[in-house]
Formats: sequence, C-alpha cells, structure tokens
Amino acid sequence: MQDMTDAFLELVRMTSTDLPPDVEDALKLARDRAQPGSAARGALDSILENVSLARQNSTPICQDTGTPLFYVHHPQGWSTRQLREQIRAAVAKATTLAFLRPNAVDTISGKNSGNNLGGEHYPSIHFSEHQMDGLVVDLMLKGGGCENVGAQYSLPHAGLGAGRDLKGVRAAALDTVFRAQGKGCAPGILGVAIGGDRGSSYAASKEALLRKLDDSNPDPTLDDLENTLVEEANQLNIGPMGFGGEATVLGVKIKGLHRLPASYFVSVSYMCWAYRRRRMIVDDGRTRYE
Repeated sequence: MQDMTDAFLELVRMTSTDLPPDVEDALKLARDRAQPGSAARGALDSILENVSLARQNSTPICQDTGTPLFYVHHPQGWSTRQLREQIRAAVAKATTLAFLRPNAVDTISGKNSGNNLGGEHYPSIHFSEHQMDGLVVDLMLKGGGCENVGAQYSLPHAGLGAGRDLKGVRAAALDTVFRAQGKGCAPGILGVAIGGDRGSSYAASKEALLRKLDDSNPDPTLDDLENTLVEEANQLNIGPMGFGGEATVLGVKIKGLHRLPASYFVSVSYMCWAYRRRRMIVDDGRTRYE
C-alpha cells in the first residue's frame, strides 16, 4: 500500500482553505436576496470576501479550524493501521504549516498537544470497507461553536408538544435552530438523524452533512421534510450571525435509522456557514479531489 501522507495533507489543506462550490453558491444566493444596506447583507458580504481571500492565500477559512472528521472507504485487504498513521502524520504536518490551528486539548489536564493529535479519537477517523478498487476519503472540519448548539431530543417531548412522528421531528429541528440564534455562526446547515440509539443517532447526523447542498434526498418523504425545514427555519428572522433576515439556514440533510420500540431519538448536528468538507479519491494510482 502506497504512502499517501502527502495526499492526505493536500486534502486537509483544501478542506481548511477552499470552501466547496455548492456552499459558496448558496452563500452568494443568500447575499443577493438580503436587503441592501442591512446588517445581514453586510455579514454575508464579509463572509464571501473572507472565503475568497482564504482560497487566494491558502489560509484557513475560519480561525477555528475545527475537529477533523475523516470517513475512509477502503478496498479489502488495505491496512487501516497504516492509513490511520498516514492520516495522523498529515494532520500533524498540516498543523505545523498552519492549515490547522492546534485544537486538541486534554480534557483532564487542560494541556494542548500542539499537533492536533490526542489519543485514539482525535482526529476522528471512521473506516469502512467497500467493493471498489480505490480509496475514497471524506473529510469534514467541524467548528466548536456550531458543535455547541447541536441537540438531541427523545420523543415524545412534552415541552415542544412533539410526538413520535415527522411533525415531532420538525418541531425538534426548528427548536434547535431557534435556540441557537446566531451562536452557531448562521447561516447554518442541519444534519438530522431520526432513530437509532443515542450514539448512532449523533454519528448519523454528522454523516448526513457529507451530502452536497444542491442534492435531493432519495426518500421523497424526507426530501419534502428537508425543504419544509429550510423554508420554515428561514422564517424565524434570525439571519446571518443573528442579525435578522431570511438567511438562517442554507440546507437540511436527514437520515432515517432503525430504532428500538422504546426509543425515538432526533439528533441535530448544526454546521456553521464555514461548511468545510472535501472528498479525495485514489484510483489506479491517480488522486483527485472533489
């Protein structure tokens, strides 16, 4: 198996410094729809200027470079140990080169590792085997501010009047947005998981964020709910950074999971406007990035 440390390093650099086209297009559309002269429009203008400068100078889009979340899909027989070592080496080098800020803090001692490596869970790396010959790696950098405003609900929820149905899911998702206000660096994107246990539900809500903003859910019922939630969240008048306006949410992505009859969890992962995700594909010795 080839050493792909440099390829992983480029994946980290690109994810940290170059916002995906679908996200930038959504921000531009939100800016164009904002009231001229409003604080919301000014915030979106500043965001887009920052996006352009980060790409031009190959510098991080946000000072909080986030938790690196790797999703690695590999062929049969590949060594996940070697892949993990190469990814960790790339993350440490990316920190030295300032593509990542040193973020890994030992919760017990309070000491920062200085290289974004910390135990077996930082960075977060998820492996799965697939039937393809090549390697597919998705990377998402998720900031702490937006992570703080994520939420999990156990339905029924008396305070929301939310039952164990899609109306209850709608109430939970909108409550997450309302409670966040501008703290999650709106306009945000919601990854929503319905079902599972507490752990798998939260994990799936992050996986939902790997989808592109301009795609459609293959489940027509969930696709309709995604569109409804975007429309209704943008009627809350929270707006960019909490300055008001219609651009509160850029998109909603939903996954449904099986569950035990006794449990009905709704997990919401909130992503900030700095929706940093990229994909690396290695096939026949060639590496490309999407």
